[in-house]
Amino acid sequence: MSYEHFAYLYDELMRDAPYDDWVQYVKSKMLKYGIKGNRMLDLACGTGELSVRFAKEGFQVTGIDLSEDMLAVAQMKAAEAGLQIPFYQQNMAALEGVGNTDIIGIFCDSLNYLETEEEIKSTLDHAHRALNDGGLLIFDVHSIYKVSEVFVNQTFAINEDEISYIWNSFPGEGSNSVEHELSFFVLDEKSGKYDRYDELHFQRTYPVEHYSSWLAESGFKLLEINADFEEQPPQNNSERVFFVAMKN
Repeated sequence: MSYEHFAYLYDELMRDAPYDDWVQYVKSKMLKYGIKGNRMLDLACGTGELSVRFAKEGFQVTGIDLSEDMLAVAQMKAAEAGLQIPFYQQNMAALEGVGNTDIIGIFCDSLNYLETEEEIKSTLDHAHRALNDGGLLIFDVHSIYKVSEVFVNQTFAINEDEISYIWNSFPGEGSNSVEHELSFFVLDEKSGKYDRYDELHFQRTYPVEHYSSWLAESGFKLLEINADFEEQPPQNNSERVFFVAMKN
């Protein structure tokens, strides 16, 4: 998967994402379950938007991402905010060299970018090893409803002066999967012309019961499952499912 161009456009396209809701969600769960430490591992941190926000809230954040380009944006963003956040390029399914962490977050449906069940299980295993006893793992994933009803065979688009995109979503090869075909048109201020960039992204999700089982296999105690930043179980039309688990 290439993020070469996508990394530099990501924040513009995600400007309406509920980042503050993720921060408040994590803080509320830490308070609820009595987590006193503030060391956080932001897995699949992307351009570091949440890493920076958590650091501003007093967390000692470490960011991990597979994309060198995403991490370049994240480091620049942290520097501009006057923050010292260590960022490392790693595959979250092969995490190493980090530990003594109080909380791990895998936000913004990042787990859905892993292509196989084995990669998800490996990610959960590595997260379990990195956490302190009693530490929290919090992640969110797309629901099957969102993949099959909101994404598949749909087209999304914006048309603005400096950037436009067309986003087509098609059924993926596996069950409950989707391929996102994105074409960006970005204004080159010097030439006055638009440059085109094309990206293809794959996502796959699984039934809630599968995630629950994988958490148990990795040694986690599942504390709660809810949806869409609300304190209630997922419904048939829920789009984002949240899992909160503790290292036993």
